[in-house]
This record gives sequence, C-alpha cells and structure tokens, in this order.
Amino acid sequence: MMLKNVQIKAYQVGLVYKNRNLKEILKEGNYWIVGKKNVEIHEMKEQFKTDEDLNLLLKNEDLNALLDLVEVKDGELVLMYENGIFKEILNVGQYAFWKGIMNRQFQKIDLTKVEITERVSKTILENMKLRNFIRKFVVTNQYKGLLMIDGKLTKVLDAGTYYFWNNEIPVEMKCIDTRLQQMEIAGQELLTKDKAMLRINFYVRYQVEDIVKALMQNKEYDKQLYILMQLALREFVGALTLDELLLKKDTVGKEILSNLGNKAEDLGLKAADAGIRDVILTGEMKEIMNQVLIAEKKAQANSIMRREETASTRSLLNTAKLMEENEVLWKLKEMEYMEKIADKIGDITVSGNTNIVTQLKEIFAK
Repeated sequence: MMLKNVQIKAYQVGLVYKNRNLKEILKEGNYWIVGKKNVEIHEMKEQFKTDEDLNLLLKNEDLNALLDLVEVKDGELVLMYENGIFKEILNVGQYAFWKGIMNRQFQKIDLTKVEITERVSKTILENMKLRNFIRKFVVTNQYKGLLMIDGKLTKVLDAGTYYFWNNEIPVEMKCIDTRLQQMEIAGQELLTKDKAMLRINFYVRYQVEDIVKALMQNKEYDKQLYILMQLALREFVGALTLDELLLKKDTVGKEILSNLGNKAEDLGLKAADAGIRDVILTGEMKEIMNQVLIAEKKAQANSIMRREETASTRSLLNTAKLMEENEVLWKLKEMEYMEKIADKIGDITVSGNTNIVTQLKEIFAK
C-alpha cells in the first residue's frame, strides 16, 4: 500500500486525483495520502491552471464554489484588476481564479464596435499591454479633425487625444489647420485695359471656417481658392487702364474680395484680407514708363523755370517803376551798379593834365 505525506501551506489548495478524476480538495494542513493518487498543489494568489478539462472539474460543486470563472468570447476582451489596479488582459478563452485571496474585478470589452463606451481611463488605454487593441488619434492645438468611421463622416473633433478599439472597421481622421493662413499668388502676367503687360505679385489671407465643406464637399480647397483669386485678379486688372490700376493699387484687394462674393464660403473658407504686393513692368513697358516719367519731370522743371522767370521779370518791372518815380532811388541803384563795376576794375588810366578827380567823376557820374 502506497502512503505519502502532503503538506498544504497557507494560501494553497490541494486537488487529489485518482485516475484523472477529482476526488478530494485539501485546504491548509498536513495530510497522508493512501493509494495511487496524484495531488496538485495550487497557489490561491495565482490563476487556476490545470492540464485537466476545466469544464469537467467545475462539475465538482466544492471546487466550483472556490473559483471565479471568466469566459471571453470572440470579439471580446476582459480587463482584470487586482485590488483596483489594472493587472492583465484576458483574450478569448476560459479562465478560473481562486476566490477570497485577491480582490479581483473583471471588465468586459466589446471589440466589435469602434468607439470606447466602457469606462476605461486614459492611463490604462496607454498601457503597453493594450497597444495592439487600441487606435489612437491626436488632433493638435489650433486644428480640427473629421472622424470617418467605415468611410462615413461621424463627427467633428476639437483638439485632443482620441482612442478607438482596433478591429476590422476602418477608422480615419482628417485634420485641418483653423488658424489664419496666407497664400501667395506670385508672378501673374496680366494685360490691362490699354494692353499694358504687367507682372503682379498678389496675396490673400484666409481661414477655414467650415471644416466639413472644406474637406468633404471640396477637393483641395486651397488650390481652388488659388484659382478663384487668380481669375478674380485677372478680371479686375483687365477692366482698368495702367494709370487707373496704379491709382487703385492699395484698394485692389478689398474690391477683389467684394467681387468674390460667396465663392470662398462655398469652399468653407473666409477670406480676411488681400492685396497687391508688387506691380512689375515688363522690359519694353518699363522703358516707355521711364521715358514718360523723364518727360513729365522735364515739363515740371520747365514750368518751374518759366514761373521763376516771370516772377523775376515782374520784380524788375516793379523796381523800374519805383526808380522812375524816385530820383534818389535811381541814384542809389546807379551807385550800386557802379560799386559792382569798380570791384571788377583793376586799373584806371587818366590822360592829360586835367584834374584827376574831375575825370573820375565823369566816369562814374551821369
């Protein structure tokens, strides 16, 4: 007769098998096992694992009462917590845990849906063990996102981090910058109404107001805005002569935006500001404008010279009238001129024996 001693320690359970049939459950203590029996010792702090068929073992009412049975079906996931702390993920299968030692909670997850409706904290969603079961999308600050589930628009999302269960249903996030942006429309060669060829650098500042219109109802909204502004600029410049355009250069942007109407709104955009940055004349046109400018400046100079000459002549006429009416003024003017002449005379020659003073008087006096 076979006889062996088995000691079951605290937080252990012994299962006695005979011919693979569960015969007895041993709790803490010292036991003598008689005959051909096999004893499995299990730690109650750990998951119950055995090589025997679990379903058959659970038919034993005493064992069933000691275990928590967790069954995870296809399309499901179970999060196991011990004393309120996330511990493990249970995939498809059957699991048994000993009762009474650890305070375990089991949270069942439905993986057949996309959105996370269960109460699972972000800390757990970021856990490495859940990485393969989670889809994570980030909408950065100053952006908005369009959530597409199974190819259908679901909702508009503000800045933040979003999590979804990972399954066969496709999930896509389209993000767009909602800040004020600037578009350059450079090097546009245009003809004015009077056939002057120009190259214009233009800009427009815009902002996305309706993300659904911009991304769902329009393809490449920014390229469409570029073409709209390009055509509006061409139409506006073509209706003005070169001189008119140069005069209106600072107000072109406002007028173009006004003529643009609701076309920008149809793209989901709001055009805030626009304007001409540079007006560049082509080679021949530049030479012609330079010649016109030179001619204008020459005409202005001639006009100024004529005005000065007229003023000078009028001043002389007024002086002559005063001198004619006043003999003393005449003498003063005559002496002024004589003084100027004397400054330029180097030598004075007198002849004969005539008195020198008399001869000088004859030279400078009337």
